[in-house]
Amino acid sequence: VQLQASGGGLVQAGGSLKLSCVASGGTFSTYGMTWFRRAPGKEREFVAAINWSGDSTYYRNAVKGRFTISRDNAKSTVYLQMNSLKSEDTAVYYCAASRRRSTTSQTTDLGSWGQGTLVTVSS
Repeated sequence: VQLQASGGGLVQAGGSLKLSCVASGGTFSTYGMTWFRRAPGKEREFVAAINWSGDSTYYRNAVKGRFTISRDNAKSTVYLQMNSLKSEDTAVYYCAASRRRSTTSQTTDLGSWGQGTLVTVSS
C-alpha cells in the first residue's frame, strides 16, 4: 500500500492542525494505522494508532487529550487532529500501515510508511 501524508504547516502554540494520510493500492479497511513523528535531533516516536474499524485508539501520554486519530475507510484516509499544539510537537509526522488489524505502536508491525509532513509550532 502507498501512503501520502499532508496537512502539515506552521502554527502558533495553542493552535490546531489536522493531518491526513491517504492510502492507495491496498485494502485500507483491513489495516491498523499509526502516526509516528521525528523531532529535530531526536529519534522517531509513536504518536497514535487506530484499529481497522476505528473503534479502538491508542496514544502516547504526551498527546492524550490534545490529539485525536480517526479514519474514514470509504475514503481510505486516516486523520490526526492536533489541538493545543506545543513547541515540543514540532516534528515530521509519518503515517504507517500495520500488518495487524489492531492498534500497534511497534514499528515491527508496520509494513508501509508515508513520506512525512512537517509540523512546526512556534512559541
